[in-house]
Order: sequence, then structure tokens, then C-alpha cells
Amino acid sequence: MTTPAAAREAASPSIRSGGPLRGIALKVASVCCFVVMATMLKATQTIPAGQMVFFRSFFALLPVLAWLAWTGHLAYAFTTRRPLGHVVRGLVGVASMGLGFFALTRLPLPEATAIGYASPLIIVILSALLLREKVYVFRWTTVLVGLVGVLIILFPRLTVFSGGAQPVDGTTIGALAALAAAFLSAFAMLQVRTLVQTERTEAIVTYFFISASVLSLFSLPFGWVWPTPQQAALLVGAGFFGGIGQLLLTSCYRYADMSVIAPFEYVSLLLTIIIGFIIFADIPTVPMLIGSTIIVAAGIAVILRERWLGLERTRAKEASTP
Repeated sequence: MTTPAAAREAASPSIRSGGPLRGIALKVASVCCFVVMATMLKATQTIPAGQMVFFRSFFALLPVLAWLAWTGHLAYAFTTRRPLGHVVRGLVGVASMGLGFFALTRLPLPEATAIGYASPLIIVILSALLLREKVYVFRWTTVLVGLVGVLIILFPRLTVFSGGAQPVDGTTIGALAALAAAFLSAFAMLQVRTLVQTERTEAIVTYFFISASVLSLFSLPFGWVWPTPQQAALLVGAGFFGGIGQLLLTSCYRYADMSVIAPFEYVSLLLTIIIGFIIFADIPTVPMLIGSTIIVAAGIAVILRERWLGLERTRAKEASTP
């Protein structure tokens, strides 16, 4: 959500005194928080997705605002020059979040997570088509390879292509919802790219959670239910873990470059496979494992390539400095 802004702040050497190991530790901690959040939401799968979005967003505000108040940055959370931009980002983000949570209720946890990895690949495509960014052959190749991995995961679920008059089942709808969530997440990240030009990270995070909390209320007439005490505790916990995960994610880029930290995002796949098996008895399928491996390999290839190019630019700059 706030990775671009956090990365921009991380460019200052003065705020990276803890070294890359600390940044990696914070990244892994944030991944763990988000996996716990997803696990809690999946455990409440009889709750409507819109209601999940409300709890995840509203209760995520509490640790975020508490942290900003403790660090003396609370005023920055409400300072904005582009309120309409935050609303647009909120609309797209809420739609993505709702579809993603719905997918969690229909798919095994690791499968929903793996399909979500399509979002960075889609961002590259949209950046080239909508923002006219230059994308060279290597990146296009890795994007195409990654999308092949996504299709390998999706294909067994898409019964509409299997022939015959088979009804569309819940897993098919869940797979399509996960893919749509990845597309919308990519659009949301493009909106964040424009927001970071004028807005602080604190404002982007705060206004998103506020807008998501408000917008999710519009789903109330479509079947909110009264949660059991256990479900309520899980929903509130999901919000808290989501907020803490966001804080850790924002902080990790202060201590190391994005290219160093980004590969550890894929720790979530291993965690979801383990948790899915232990808690939900989800057994990973062969297509899921093959497709996930391809997606992760493509993502890491892009990250390593960008890191190598960055080092080359640094060496060239140092060589040209008298």
C-alpha cells in the first residue's frame, strides 16, 4: 500500500542506521502479521466480505494512530492537498480488498496468496500502457513468464473452460475474484504513485483506512451478519494485525533498499502453505506449487536485475566523480 512512499523515504542514508538485517527482520515480521491477518479472516469465512473490509480497516486505524501519536507524527496523518485522490484510491483499494477477502473464503489460503502475486506483474503492464513508462525486453519476458505461472494456478479452477455443461462452482468464482483483486490492487498502486508526489506516507495510510472503513459500510444492506464472540475476536484481531503489519512494512524500507527487502515478501507463500495445512487441512496441488514457483522466480529475477542495474549506475556515478 505505501511501499513507494516508504522507499522514497528510505533513500535518505540518515534513516538507515540499523543496517539491512534490521530491515529484513521488519519485512519478515510484517509478512507474518499479514499472514496472521489473512488466516483470521479465512477462519471467519461465513462473514460477508464487505464486513471483513470494515473490521480490517477500522481496527487497523487504532495501532496506526497510536504509533503516529507516540512518534509525534499524528498531525501529518490528516494533512492532505489531494482529498479526492485519497477517495479514488480508497474506492479501488476497497474493491480489491473485498474481492481478495471473498477469494479467501472460496480458495485454499496458499492458492489465494499465490494468485495475489500477479499484482506486481500487472503493475508493470499498466505502467507501460497507462503511464507510458519504458519497459525493456528483460522485464517484459519475466512478466510473461510470471503470468504463465498465474495461468497454471488458475486453469484447474476455471471449469468454464473444461467443456461440457458443468456448473461454475465456488472455487472458480474465488479464483476469478482473486485475479480481479490483483488487477485492482495494481490500479491502486498506480494511484499511490501519484499520491506520493504530494502526500506523506502517514496521510496515505490513514486516509485509506478511513475511506475503506466508510466505504465498506455501503455493503451493510447486502447481508452483514451478527458475528459470534469468536468471529468478532478474529475480525478485530485481523484489523490489529493488519495495522501492525502496515507499520512494520513502512518501517522496514528505512533500513535497506527495496531490492534487498522485496524478495522476503515470498516468505508469505511458505507460511500460508504451512498454516493452510495445519489449520484448514489445505493440501497444496501440483499446479499451485508449479505456478507459484514460476511466479516467485520471475519476481525475484526482476528484483535482482533492478538491484544489479542500480549497482551499475552507482559505480558509473562514482567513476565519473572527480
